[in-house]
Amino acid sequence: MIKKEGENIKKLIDLHIHSNCSDGELSPKQIIDEAKKNKVSVIAIADHDTVAAYTTSLFDYAKSQGIKLIPAVEMSTKIAKVGFHVLGYNFDLTNKNLLKKLSLLRNSRCDYLNKVANKLLDLGYILNIENLNKIDAVTKAHIALDIISNKKNNKLLLKNFGHIPQKGEFIETVMNEGCPAFVNKESITPKEASDLIHNAGGKVVLAHPVAYKYEDNLNVHQILELIKDMNADGIEGNYIYIDKNKNKINEANFWNNVAKEVGLISTIGSDFHVANGIYPVIGLINEDINLDEKETSELINWIEKPNKKDIL
Repeated sequence: MIKKEGENIKKLIDLHIHSNCSDGELSPKQIIDEAKKNKVSVIAIADHDTVAAYTTSLFDYAKSQGIKLIPAVEMSTKIAKVGFHVLGYNFDLTNKNLLKKLSLLRNSRCDYLNKVANKLLDLGYILNIENLNKIDAVTKAHIALDIISNKKNNKLLLKNFGHIPQKGEFIETVMNEGCPAFVNKESITPKEASDLIHNAGGKVVLAHPVAYKYEDNLNVHQILELIKDMNADGIEGNYIYIDKNKNKINEANFWNNVAKEVGLISTIGSDFHVANGIYPVIGLINEDINLDEKETSELINWIEKPNKKDIL
């Protein structure tokens, strides 16, 4: 729901946050602290292809701070040369099949790091491969940030870009498909990820559908066909998209209506990685997307309800 002028809406829930277990800035414990500071009472840490954030001590700490912590993961998938992110919620964190696949995906990321590092080195960029190798689930974002944060790369970056780019711009220009440092990595389809999550007792949500419209030129029909094929339970409709020029795009009303028309839940997430004054922070503070108490309660009840889509 978009906030109406003069309406007092309490921000309560954020189901898409990244920790330093993947490519976020804050530790899981720091995320709990930030959520409490922002008056967000229900959160999900949806790291890329890992559930390492979810320890018994973190659940205990969240409870002590009055925060409801929902198990979550964001799985990297690919189909027809397009990458899609599949969010899983409230699944069994000990499910062997899901954990095995996440482990395989993380290992493939290590292979990916070595291959893409060689290409970037050939292009003249300097990487701190030793530090990158310490990251359990290294991503393009880690690698790009390592490069643009290293002043030794400034001369080459200024030559190639005319300025020091943000990590997203570097990824889209240098590392994505068709770019000089592109490396194909092992992946799974959205349907395969969805089946794994469902079989682990979880709910499946297509992350940020608005992004596929602007980054991959997909139309609503194509996105809905994907959602149908992967047997998703919902879409992340309440989302602020930031394009490569740092423009904020808010199409929450549109995607909420899409979800309603096809009978799916619409979730909410900041996709928080780092507090840099550009991207939304935990709880979507100061953004024009908010859920009222009724909507929040319905979303919490839905996410905690037992999954009925087990795949046999």
